[in-house]
Amino acid sequence: MAQRDDVVVVGAGVVGLATALALLEDGRGVRVIEARRIGSGSSHGNCGTITPSHAPPLAAPGRVGEALRMMLRPDAPLYIRPRVDARLWRWLWRFAGRCNRRDWEASARAKSLLLNDSRARLADWIARHGLACEFSPSGEDYVFRAPAAFERGQGELDLLRELGVEVDVIDGPAYDAMEPAVLPGTAGAIRFRGDAVLRPDRYVDELARVVRERGGSIDEDRPLQRLEEDGAGVVLQTPAGPLHAREAVIAAGAWSPQLARAIDAPWLALAMQPGKGYSITYDPPSRVPLRPLVLRDWSVCVTSWPSGFRLGSTMEFSGFDERLQPRRLAALERAARASLHEPVGPRVRERWCGWRPMSCDDVPIIGRLPAHRHAWLATGHGMMGVGMSAGTGQLVADLVAGRAPAMDAAPFDPARLG
Repeated sequence: MAQRDDVVVVGAGVVGLATALALLEDGRGVRVIEARRIGSGSSHGNCGTITPSHAPPLAAPGRVGEALRMMLRPDAPLYIRPRVDARLWRWLWRFAGRCNRRDWEASARAKSLLLNDSRARLADWIARHGLACEFSPSGEDYVFRAPAAFERGQGELDLLRELGVEVDVIDGPAYDAMEPAVLPGTAGAIRFRGDAVLRPDRYVDELARVVRERGGSIDEDRPLQRLEEDGAGVVLQTPAGPLHAREAVIAAGAWSPQLARAIDAPWLALAMQPGKGYSITYDPPSRVPLRPLVLRDWSVCVTSWPSGFRLGSTMEFSGFDERLQPRRLAALERAARASLHEPVGPRVRERWCGWRPMSCDDVPIIGRLPAHRHAWLATGHGMMGVGMSAGTGQLVADLVAGRAPAMDAAPFDPARLG
């Protein structure tokens, strides 16, 4: 009889490894399989902010018109590359249907559950497991140069306060005086005191370390080819041979839709799209912001750690196009030059792009895989994978164990999208 693993997690990104750790803490045996290398997806180059403040979804009132106007600007913060792609346009149709106040608020409330749980759980994990990932409970600032943008940016604050987010609104002159890294002329800022920051690539590496130390195994360069049910669980077909397991968790991030047929979930290919993000990492300049900033006029994030300085963000829907677009990288630096005394570091370490797993309602897809008894999904985290990782891991562990989860799981149920 073939050896049977307890749980196999598909995907060694931040969500897959956090899920593996939560399952190990729950007393389960875990094997992780990864098609590429540990942390080779969007976990590597994002800005590493842990942000309960980012609960409002991308699918917001007015977003469709904004996106259409930006289609003529390849350097726009939100860019849809014009092309014939039936899946993209069907996804956009579903996304557009969510761009109303009722659905926007429902998605924000769902995301807030996971963001708030993860923020507290992550701090506990860092302390208990000694995760050396340059974590700081720094807070985060939204910074506005245009007065009209500052006024619009306050439209979400009543809902965020209701969701437990600590908010301070700071006028421009006061902010210029307290943040020495910004150029004079700030229209205003919004501070979210409960947010935090870490170095995401090091967080992923540390999760992998702890998973292995606790008895889990990680098989790199082992893609999933087919998921099948058998009498006692599942069989995962891979190029290195089949794996038999009691349970499987698909945490493949932006590549999840490419597995839709392999896992008998054709609906998944229409429910998700890869959203391409960019970042540039530098040696730290001599004057860096006191906490992470989002330059809201340009939707550019600025983060710094003792080990580096990063400009990042943007959202581009261009499929799995691997090209680094110079004009989009230049837009990051242009926004920083308009806002910071020292907008870049003395040496570029890396220019990067990667794909976020964007669900059509901008809410993660977590729960039992429809039509399977022993398989689960943990994907669709959009731009929030790092900030939602710990809570997602615990939610999956609770669901697999068949116990009441720490939060309401209904908003994340994959069945809503089938």
